[in-house]
Amino acid sequence: MLTKDESPLTKGYQPVVWNFKLLAHDLLGGFGGMGEGMSVQIAPDGRRVIWLAHESAPKNFTAVDVSDPRQPKMVCQTDLPHANMRSNSLETCGNLMAVAYQTSKKDLQPAGFELFDISKPENPKSISFFDCSGPHSRGVHQLWFCDGEFVHCASGSRDFVPTNANDDQFYRCVDVRNPSKPVEIGRWWMPGTRQGDNVMPPRRHPIDKGYRAHNTNVYPQRGDRCYLAYIDGGMFVLDISDKANPKKISQWTNSPPYTGFMHTVVPLFDRGLMLVTDESTENNAKDWPKLIWILDARDETNLVPIATCPMPDHRVYAQAGRFGAHNIHENVPLPTAWQSDQIVLGTFFNGGLRAYDISNPYQPKEVGIFMPPAPAGAPTGTIQINDVFVDERAIVYAVDRHVGGLYILEMDF
Repeated sequence: MLTKDESPLTKGYQPVVWNFKLLAHDLLGGFGGMGEGMSVQIAPDGRRVIWLAHESAPKNFTAVDVSDPRQPKMVCQTDLPHANMRSNSLETCGNLMAVAYQTSKKDLQPAGFELFDISKPENPKSISFFDCSGPHSRGVHQLWFCDGEFVHCASGSRDFVPTNANDDQFYRCVDVRNPSKPVEIGRWWMPGTRQGDNVMPPRRHPIDKGYRAHNTNVYPQRGDRCYLAYIDGGMFVLDISDKANPKKISQWTNSPPYTGFMHTVVPLFDRGLMLVTDESTENNAKDWPKLIWILDARDETNLVPIATCPMPDHRVYAQAGRFGAHNIHENVPLPTAWQSDQIVLGTFFNGGLRAYDISNPYQPKEVGIFMPPAPAGAPTGTIQINDVFVDERAIVYAVDRHVGGLYILEMDF
């Protein structure tokens, strides 16, 4: 047990590695600004390939052979059609990959998602494109694709006119069982966010990021549920047993008094718990606090917050860049993803990657930190760890938002 003086929590802002071991660091050919899409494929030839979405142009996605995690090898790296778009999110399922495309302004193309055949990782081939562009749409920000049948996504649409320009994403379910012809089969939005709704629009937050969908997680343990994070609208549990007519079961929000931008919802089914993250979107911790919340979800109609994962003094991290929660390892229901309902790994931008033991959900304990030095050329002068994924070997992959690329780690706890 570390003493108070030895604990990284008491140190000022400086690189810290505690209970993680760095195996490799790859700058991805000088294009190390990474988004929040990471997925591991076992290729037909047996190679283990991690596919990575870029945070912004010019690159689309990068594939890295991580069969030996100590010696990553870039397999391919692709370009976007133009600079006013990004591919922030992707998922693989077998030899299929879905990639989200979001434009920087509305009414630009291409905006939507694309399906690829990745059976030959060096040469991914486009199968189809699902168009989500329109005068009020920026396309798809996030997608979830784990069963080979349905893409669940946070998207705009040509026929969706929001009541506020910031409310331009909602939940859509797209049938891709015929991958050459994706077809939307259902959608849901927070009432009041679409013109023509028969309820009043929601009250705006002081830091207005929009009442719009973000993560759209669906797990086989409850395939009739979508665990939907809705940014300034909090989070929703949806009944999608009839995918053409999703229905709200419950909602939970912490804002106000907190500052919105709910990002990820991960249910821990066997424990009756739920993990919920808020995303820090403002530099210098202006939107503090941004936390990982633990909810009692035994009654899905009455979600009750019981704890948050502990954080250091945010003032130490408010010097440059973002600080606060973003994403967590989501227990993606694929054979190449690690599953745990005892350990939570989350990204905190200039707070690095942090691990928590939640065996006692009322008293989460920090058990690991990976906060490397700022990579050369970092515009904030700090690391900005953006996303994390853990494969079934318990190898950890973390990416930097700006220039740092891919970090490959082992857990020592």
